[in-house]
Amino acid sequence: MSESNALISIGQYSDKGIKDENQDSFGVLLPEAAALSHKGIVAVIADGVSGCAEGKLASETGVKSLLMDYYCTPDSWTVKTSVQKVLLATNRWMYGQGVANQDEHKGLATTLSALVVKSSTVHLFHIGDTRVYRLRKGELIQCTKDHRFWASEEKNYLTRAMGIDLHLDIDYRNFLVEKDDIFLMTTDGVHEFISDEKMVQFIENSTDNLDRAAREIAILALESGSLDNVSCQIVKFNDLPQVEEEEVYRKLSELPFPPDLTAGMILDGYRIERELHASNRTQVYLATDEDTGDKVVIKTPSTNYADDANYLDMFVHEEWVGKLIDNNHVLKPVEQTRPRRFLYYVTEYIEGQTLRHWMNDNPSPSAHDVRAIVRQLARGLRAFHRKEMIHQDLKPENIIIDAHNTVKIIDFGSTKVAGVEEITTPLERLSLLGTQHYTAPEYFLGTSSSYRSDAFSLGILCYEMFTGHFPYGDKYGEKGVSKLSYISARQHNEDIPVWVDGALKKMVSPKASDRYEETSEFIHDLAYPNKDFTEMKDTPLIERNPLIFWKGLALLSVLANIYLLFKGSV
Repeated sequence: MSESNALISIGQYSDKGIKDENQDSFGVLLPEAAALSHKGIVAVIADGVSGCAEGKLASETGVKSLLMDYYCTPDSWTVKTSVQKVLLATNRWMYGQGVANQDEHKGLATTLSALVVKSSTVHLFHIGDTRVYRLRKGELIQCTKDHRFWASEEKNYLTRAMGIDLHLDIDYRNFLVEKDDIFLMTTDGVHEFISDEKMVQFIENSTDNLDRAAREIAILALESGSLDNVSCQIVKFNDLPQVEEEEVYRKLSELPFPPDLTAGMILDGYRIERELHASNRTQVYLATDEDTGDKVVIKTPSTNYADDANYLDMFVHEEWVGKLIDNNHVLKPVEQTRPRRFLYYVTEYIEGQTLRHWMNDNPSPSAHDVRAIVRQLARGLRAFHRKEMIHQDLKPENIIIDAHNTVKIIDFGSTKVAGVEEITTPLERLSLLGTQHYTAPEYFLGTSSSYRSDAFSLGILCYEMFTGHFPYGDKYGEKGVSKLSYISARQHNEDIPVWVDGALKKMVSPKASDRYEETSEFIHDLAYPNKDFTEMKDTPLIERNPLIFWKGLALLSVLANIYLLFKGSV
């Protein structure tokens, strides 16, 4: 009988046909609740290339690696990133096995088609000539395109497969899934010998038993003269894998808000020492773990938002983001071993000062010190970006420098997570823009943010450390940002080399595509002269040295007035 539950129904059938071995493989994985939300449901079918002696191993490897390894990728990654990385890694392994054992067999190669249904979206991946169809309200649509080259009516060649080359092109597309959508996945031994009409007929006659439908489709293909293995997999979505509103609210309200905390109070084994910071959104306390004696920081939500599910979602999100990153330049949450009775989270305690305090104490820092801070911040940002996350609120108050001059990024309340953005939620997903002077222009313009948005903020910080000012003045962001004019850092500090000013200008360019592609390039240009910035002969004087330009213009104006007065008196 077909496997079925409230969410999906599955039908499967495979037969070796007239072949000695069945080299087809397929599978479906419906994970537990947490993984279902962040990763979705995976269905995959693969057909080992018959010209390879290890076709069965190849197809099994393709299916198993995707079903297992995909769920091991970071939850912050998008479906596209996660699946492509898994398939590319599997392809490299297959290709390597083929090269290493070429005397023993002809290598490992397989075609593969997969779909991942996350929230309300289908993500489709395809390599070769297996197929994925969608049946919706009686209409069957082929969602994949065969990678075949027809040399003649009788002869054709596979143009794409896993394992045949170190480089792998993967077709990708996505579209919305609807309730009662049915996805039919077949190998070429099936769809080349049976009409679309027949497949639809078998499915619609057996919606209560999809195993029977899959079997009837495959058997008809064999009876119609199929000379290959035949495999058919059917997945019907009885409902959509979305998070229900009541479930979201229930989870967010499971833990009550903690009481007002004062020095000496005990909270789940943490002794409160003193309040470090308070705002209308959160309170932050220094505490001691009574079991270990370690100093920690406890962050609690403000009771002002006790009934605000969107706020609670964002508060919980902060801790989750921190746990995804393991980097010396990013604040680390503390793993709690005792039961938590209230809503709060714990992080490491860093004894030091914010970058804001450091700048106040060092109004004229050395280039070496500035580069050291920027270099560490760039490493921290890269840790976010590798997980497909954008911090979105890099500013002096969210950066701490400890007693050993180690720089750490804190506060993840504004962090944008690509993988989370793919999840449909009944909550209104808040998008905090960060702080005015450090926020990239694209946020004000309403266009999409990227890693270069964080790069802009890093450039602003660097400019401010060097000059004590902002590159677009104090009123940046109050009005339109489409006509921004960069103020040379040399106008505030003539000791700054021209090439450093050039690097700063590029890093904070209003247009994201004009900024550095990699922060490492920016750091290099802060230390070593870039000829693009040293060859300034074609650059207008107002950009090279605005101070001299305006002084010169004022002098010319004075001389012109003197000349006119003199001429008038003659």
